[in-house]
Amino acid sequence: MSNITLFNSAKVPAFVANAELSETTLALAGGPSSGPGVKRVSIKGGVFRLVAGGKEIANIEDRHLDVIVVKAAPKVSRIFYAGKYDKDAPGAAPDCWSNDGDTPDKSIKDPQASTCTKCPQNIAGSGNGNSRACRYQQRLAVVLANNPEGDVLQVTLPATSIFGKGEGDKLPLQAYARWAATQTPPVNLDMVVTRMKFDTTAESPKLVFAPQRWLTPDEYETVKDKATGVEAQRAVLMTPAAADGVSKPAPLLIEGKRPDAEEEEAPKPKKKAAAPAVSEDEEPEVRKAAPKADAVPAKKGKLADIVADWDDE
Repeated sequence: MSNITLFNSAKVPAFVANAELSETTLALAGGPSSGPGVKRVSIKGGVFRLVAGGKEIANIEDRHLDVIVVKAAPKVSRIFYAGKYDKDAPGAAPDCWSNDGDTPDKSIKDPQASTCTKCPQNIAGSGNGNSRACRYQQRLAVVLANNPEGDVLQVTLPATSIFGKGEGDKLPLQAYARWAATQTPPVNLDMVVTRMKFDTTAESPKLVFAPQRWLTPDEYETVKDKATGVEAQRAVLMTPAAADGVSKPAPLLIEGKRPDAEEEEAPKPKKKAAAPAVSEDEEPEVRKAAPKADAVPAKKGKLADIVADWDDE
């Protein structure tokens, strides 16, 4: 039996009984909705890694990580690197990015296009295989389930972890949030412990999500306070490079390599003809025909032994 079934929304704590959907749950379900860096959890190479100041502090052998979602970026963002992926290249800022998925960030001096829909990097084939060079990301602010009073951590998810249907207790993020939103009463993601687990059948790092338990009333109050703090705001607004304190893009070398990313590029599977509306279960479609491009395409251990030390690093 799946955790989705075991998670009984009828047996709810008092603070859940009259709940309405929060901005975080609405954002992740697809609904409306510059200072020091932040610590973050990277999924590079299919391993959970704690990164602080651009340096890996620890990595975890476990294939899952239990967290509480404190806050989510209101929209799925986009990010573009001009060079090809290289897992060994040093960290660098992206060449172009968009926090709202519609227009390049105002801080970019030389954006790839005026809008994301018109961008040559948003065309099928501009990236590896039939994929796009500019990729979708969703940023979350989370705390560890066994230490909700600890640091707020950024988690940046690739498109494969955001979109899709999934099944049972293996749901991509938006499907998981929609499941939570349709319960009676609605289950906000800041009311439960969420398990992030690697999909071992995927070619590139991909996470699936499932609920584990209700928060205690004290945990819930802590999480509500965290959601209004500066750490959570930075976690959902900063690119991973900004979170690491990196401000300059990597120079375009002869090898054309780009720095660290949360997923290695993989050929995108073919899909049905493009539709004008975005499906709830699929990644938004790319444009098929392109105009002439105007831009350049530690230590290991068990989870319990590592996470207790994270705040002290």
